[in-house]
Amino acid sequence: MTALRTFFAVLWRDIFVTGRELGPFLAQVIIQPFFMLFIFGTVLTGIGYVDENFVQILLPGIVALNGFLIALQNTTMPLVLDFSWTREIEDRLLAPMPIPLVAIEKMIFGALRGIVAALLMIPVGFLILEGVHWPASAWPGVLGMIVLGSLVGAAIGMTVGTLVSPRRINIMFAVILVPLMFTGSTQFPWHGLEHLEWFQVVCAINPLTYVSEGMRALLLDGTVRSIPLWVDIPVVIGACVVFGAIGIKGFLHRALD
Repeated sequence: MTALRTFFAVLWRDIFVTGRELGPFLAQVIIQPFFMLFIFGTVLTGIGYVDENFVQILLPGIVALNGFLIALQNTTMPLVLDFSWTREIEDRLLAPMPIPLVAIEKMIFGALRGIVAALLMIPVGFLILEGVHWPASAWPGVLGMIVLGSLVGAAIGMTVGTLVSPRRINIMFAVILVPLMFTGSTQFPWHGLEHLEWFQVVCAINPLTYVSEGMRALLLDGTVRSIPLWVDIPVVIGACVVFGAIGIKGFLHRALD
């Protein structure tokens, strides 16, 4: 019970700090996806280079992308700072709870930020994109997929943050984030890549693909061919477990080093 109380106290502290830094957080989670929606969904559609129905495919992918990436970044970057020469992580390691719970708290907090980021993009997308309609019956499933996508982003962030040296984290972000963004089927349906089989295989390796496709399977009601949910959900959960386990093991190694 003491460990659980400490866990929730630490989590609440991180959430409280986020509230005090609301402006920078909103700028981080809104600016980039806003411009992606505006350029791909409004500008290109308005000048006729993209079909008007493309916005129905684009918005679920951008929502999934925002939750995934914000969770990844907000798990990785605090770890890099905590394990730097200041060793700020030692304050948390001295708290009366097992070290794995410290790692899990980090991932849950990153995932919570990702969930908020994804949810914020939904009204933004409705405001700037024309003709987007999401059935009310799909919302519970959409919320569940956003949670899973944010959790897997946080798990990958924990893995990156503990396995990569702080001195090389900027290089790793350039090497990891850009490929994750553009191989996660966020701007296109995965089945549309059948004429590019090698790229389709690459996209199938990215867990973000199954979050994006799961969102479309819930929202597009079969109008666009998507990877079915019975494939998406187990793959995302499996990725959470695998990367979470690797990340916790790496956290233990760094904490006890």
